[in-house]
Amino acid sequence: MASSGWEVRFSNSRQIPYFYHAEKGLSVWEPPSEIPQEQVAQLPGASKYLRGQAAPASAPGAQGAKDGQVRASHILAKHAGSRRPSSWRKDNITISRDEAQKIIEQHINTLKSAAPSDLPAEFAKIASTESDCSSAKKGGDLGWFGRNQMQKPFEDATFGLEVGQLSEIVQTDSGVHVILRTG
Repeated sequence: MASSGWEVRFSNSRQIPYFYHAEKGLSVWEPPSEIPQEQVAQLPGASKYLRGQAAPASAPGAQGAKDGQVRASHILAKHAGSRRPSSWRKDNITISRDEAQKIIEQHINTLKSAAPSDLPAEFAKIASTESDCSSAKKGGDLGWFGRNQMQKPFEDATFGLEVGQLSEIVQTDSGVHVILRTG
């Protein structure tokens, strides 16, 4: 394949991959229309950044890091009853479980109003400032994980989602979550 000039890069602010053409100085979120879908997975950076997103399902790594693993992002609202009621945002969290649930319900409503193509970026934007988990630094991204690596309600909810699907409220010992399955 002759070089198209396009490569795949990763946006640290939005926590999603994008397509960059150095010669044209052009950045786009969607695969460039002049590149056939089957060639998108062959672009420089695609194997590193397109796991299960724009790469065809047959592309190496497109199904996850290992068989049986999923990838997800989340937004966590801790409360006074959380197993560790403190976070990078606040040293001592004193809100009630109901208040934490209302916060996550507001985030869910905001996210449900986003266009499906904007959901990952909007999710990362909210997570980076509002989540009580340290994964906020990565837009809520928890990376790839398998069974028995997360608290059971979180694991069950994540494995029950399709890629790109948003969960409803998920309660764990850590607090109240909304989850976006990303891989």
